[in-house]
Amino acid sequence: MKHPFIFKAEKSVETILYIVQNVKQPTFHRISKIMYFADKAHLEKYGRFICGDSYVAMKHGPVPSGTYDILKVTRGNGFSPLSLVNFTHQAFTIVEKFLVKPLRPALIVHFSDSDLECLDNAIETYGHLSFSQLTDLSHDQAWQAVDENDCINIEQIVATLTDTENLLDYLHDPYPGL
Repeated sequence: MKHPFIFKAEKSVETILYIVQNVKQPTFHRISKIMYFADKAHLEKYGRFICGDSYVAMKHGPVPSGTYDILKVTRGNGFSPLSLVNFTHQAFTIVEKFLVKPLRPALIVHFSDSDLECLDNAIETYGHLSFSQLTDLSHDQAWQAVDENDCINIEQIVATLTDTENLLDYLHDPYPGL
């Protein structure tokens, strides 16, 4: 199945800020893992990812591809439209290569109640864990199903959730009968 979601870069920036203001040591790794666990929960309960990102299986676990690009651009080693670069530099900065420092609060208006529910749960459950604990927990069946640096297909993520068949049916045809 083709990735069924559209990546929303502006919402990704707000999600980064939201996580950063709610965890200690908001590194690229911690942000990526919290987003992964929040997205899995949101997909399972509500049928979509929070920012519409896609995931890549990297050495230390799944990484939200578009969000990672935004973080790298802000750090100064990525390519992106100038408007996005200017937008991210007004939102946060990167120190010590991987630590994200906010320059303003997240704009909550970008989030639905379900987005905040899943982000808050992921922050509470995973936000305090160590690098190795987050890595180990994120090395799930979806991550294991692909080679390092390959995209993780949505079906592989869905396979780690409950009610797999119904969720896949919904993702294939979210508006049956239309």
